[in-house]
Amino acid sequence: MKKMAPLRMEPVQLIFPFLGGLILLFIVAPLVGMLLHSSPQELSETARDGAVTASIRLTLLTSMAATVICALAAVPFAYILARKRFPLQQLVNGIIDLPIVIPHSAAGIALLGIISRGTLIGDMAGRAGIEFVGGRAGIMAGMAFVSVPFLINLARDGFAAVPPQLEKAALNLGASPLRVFLTVAVPLAWRSILSGLILMWARGMSEFGAVLVIAYHPMITPVLIYERFGAFGLKYARPVSVLFIAICLIFFLALRVIAQRKIHAEG
Repeated sequence: MKKMAPLRMEPVQLIFPFLGGLILLFIVAPLVGMLLHSSPQELSETARDGAVTASIRLTLLTSMAATVICALAAVPFAYILARKRFPLQQLVNGIIDLPIVIPHSAAGIALLGIISRGTLIGDMAGRAGIEFVGGRAGIMAGMAFVSVPFLINLARDGFAAVPPQLEKAALNLGASPLRVFLTVAVPLAWRSILSGLILMWARGMSEFGAVLVIAYHPMITPVLIYERFGAFGLKYARPVSVLFIAICLIFFLALRVIAQRKIHAEG
C-alpha cells in the first residue's frame, strides 16, 4: 500500500489567514478594550441618563427618517443609472461619490451655505415651519448627505444584475414602465436595495462632522460623546460609546437576520 504524501501548506495559505487575523484584531481589539474598561455600574448609570437615552433615540430616528425619505428618490435614480446610458454618466457617478471623499466637516459647511437662514432653501423651509440650523431637519440633511451614496451605489448594482430581458418581456405583455419597475426590477434587486438601506442608515447614525456644523443641538449621540470627552474626559465618554455601539449592533444584526431569513424562505 502506498503511503499518503504529507499535506504541504503553501506559504500563501499561511500568510493570508495571518494577515486577515491582523485586520480582524485591529477592528475588534479597540472595541473589546473599551468594553473591558467600562464597569457594569458605569454602563448602568449611563443607561439611566436621560440625556444619553434622548440622544440615542434622536440618532436612531433621524437617521432612519433620512434613509426612508432619500430612498424615495435614490432608488428610482439608481434604476436610471443602471438601465440608461446618457452623456456625462461617468461624471454623474463621480458626483454621487463626492460625499464619501470630502471631509465631513467641509460637507457641513457646504450644506450650511444652502440651508441656513437667508438662503432660498432656508427661507422656504422657515416659512413652512422647518428649521435646518439647530433642528432635526438639519441633522437629517447632514446624515443623508454623507450616507446616500451607499444606497445609490448598492441599489444601482442590484438593478444592473437584473436581466433586462425580463423587463422587456413584461413591457411586451402590456405592463407600464412604472409597473415593471415596481413588480419586476425592485423585487429582483431587493437584496441590494435592502443592503443599501441598512448601510445608509448605519452610516447616518455614525455621522459627526457634518451634523456638528449644522446642528450642535439637539445632540445626536456622536456629538454627545464628543462633548462629554471634551468636558469631562475619557471616563465619562467611554460608557456612552459602549452603550451606543451595543444598541447599533443590536439593530444592525436584527435587520441582517430578518433579511437572511427572507432570503432562505425564498430559496
